[in-house]
Amino acid sequence: MKFIVFASLLSLTACQAISAQPEVTQTLQADDTNGSISAQALLQQFPVFAKEYAAYKVSSKDVYQMQSLQGLSLVVLFGSWCHDSEREVPRLLKLLDQSAVQLNTLQLEAVDQNKIHPQNLHQTYNLQYTSTIIVLENGEEIGRIVERPTASLADDLAQIVLSNTR
Repeated sequence: MKFIVFASLLSLTACQAISAQPEVTQTLQADDTNGSISAQALLQQFPVFAKEYAAYKVSSKDVYQMQSLQGLSLVVLFGSWCHDSEREVPRLLKLLDQSAVQLNTLQLEAVDQNKIHPQNLHQTYNLQYTSTIIVLENGEEIGRIVERPTASLADDLAQIVLSNTR
């Protein structure tokens, strides 16, 4: 009889542990920023982004190259949980700040760990990897940087614009 009671208690404990699993997953995902966020809020809420922003050095060549983005729009799809995003998004923000380039719009759009955006921008822009920086002219995509630049952010962005001369 003691064995049956023990087995029943063990089974009940296992069922409770299994039912608790989704709550743990939800808690982890609840920590993600998901949706639109301002540059200021991103840097304030995520110290690792702020640390990269502070450490990144912008050259005069970078400032010059960033001027090619004048009047264009950027959509940045990223994950607050993603190491590539933690590196590239703060660097982009610092480049934009230091160059004072006047963009038409800048959208910082966070996705969850499944790379899903609440307004389905992950589908609109066919998001595969984070971070993805999309350059738009008159609402049309003219190029993107996925995960990391080939040369540097400023150089790759300037090359996107140059290859799509206005």
